[in-house]
Amino acid sequence: MSMPRLPVLALTLVAAVFANASDEVALAPGRPWVRHTIDDTSRGADGVKLGDINRDGLPDITTAWEEGGVVRVYVNPGPAKSREPWPRVTVGEVTDGEEAIFTDLDGDGRLEVVSGAEGKTKTLYWHRFIGATGELLEPECWRTDAFPVAQQTQMWMQAVPMDLDGSSSIDLLVASKNKDAAIGWLRSPAKPDDLAAWTYHRLRDAGWLMSVMPDDTDSDGDADVVFSDRKGSRTGVFWLENPGAKANQQHAPWNEHAIGAEGRQVMFLDIGDVNGDGRTDIAAAAKPVDVYLWLRKASGGWDEHVLHLDGANLGDAKAVKIADVNGDSLPDVFFTCENAKGDLEGIVWLEQKRDGPWRQHTLGGPEGVKYDLMQTLDLDGDGDLDVITCEERDQLGVIWYENPHR
Repeated sequence: MSMPRLPVLALTLVAAVFANASDEVALAPGRPWVRHTIDDTSRGADGVKLGDINRDGLPDITTAWEEGGVVRVYVNPGPAKSREPWPRVTVGEVTDGEEAIFTDLDGDGRLEVVSGAEGKTKTLYWHRFIGATGELLEPECWRTDAFPVAQQTQMWMQAVPMDLDGSSSIDLLVASKNKDAAIGWLRSPAKPDDLAAWTYHRLRDAGWLMSVMPDDTDSDGDADVVFSDRKGSRTGVFWLENPGAKANQQHAPWNEHAIGAEGRQVMFLDIGDVNGDGRTDIAAAAKPVDVYLWLRKASGGWDEHVLHLDGANLGDAKAVKIADVNGDSLPDVFFTCENAKGDLEGIVWLEQKRDGPWRQHTLGGPEGVKYDLMQTLDLDGDGDLDVITCEERDQLGVIWYENPHR
């Protein structure tokens, strides 16, 4: 997440402090945050993405349940009821679901859901609400269709809505894993609901794509793509240079640029302002328990820092999220794990200090084995950022942790 705008002097001080700080990490005392359950009634919750499905100004959640075979939407009930299970609807029944996002592909001003499946299903789906006002939570008022060009083709891991060809409709940047894996894009036709007319265009071969995030990396006014690839012959963090709408209309290639961690098994990444200098930086989790930070330089490129976490009580690295946890105007980093068995922790937070090492704090405690990516929101209305995530082995489901710092 991006930091709020700070005075120039404050920006200078924060940036200067980070430059002099240690890349070391020290354990710090703390107690687990209170956990609240949004939904634990299916199996294998796999990712949380945000969007305002009912247009009430409150971000809602969509999640694919991989083993449970459903894709669901959760309607944010507001601060007063945020600690209770949220109203939900199953928008589609999809096996091997790995990804679900909100987007408005047909341009009617109302969000739909796009989901991606791996395993044997290997298909992208479009879930559309076809009911009347007041029927949003009725599963029979949702329709699920497969994109023919992405049906039984690749193990789909990520999808990002982007207008890549300059048309009036939204395209989909998509990424996959294992056999025939790639980053590519689905080009929307003039009539997006004509699913047979969508076309697929491959951009880069891959091994196992984790994160695919839009970012104007070269500051030329269009969205490039920062991504992490954890397996195969070219692992690490890279960015692909968007050649522009006209070139994309001709299906031009995108030039690749390395950012770092090449040869490492890099998991989920996040983009945000780590050092408060007004430029977006990159954080990434890498196995076994490292956090890479790439601080963007004014002259271009990045300064690389690696935080080696104390892994004695942690599972294996899974995801990071940049956010100011304790309200001191220094961005901190949330960190989740998989394989957090027994007494190992699956989610912690790293406190950035103005001097001395980063401090590793407990957050989730020993419950939970396999966590995923995170979102940060003030769910209880107390002025600080809570963290939303999911856990898919102890079947904690879709959950959020209440920030105790206010």
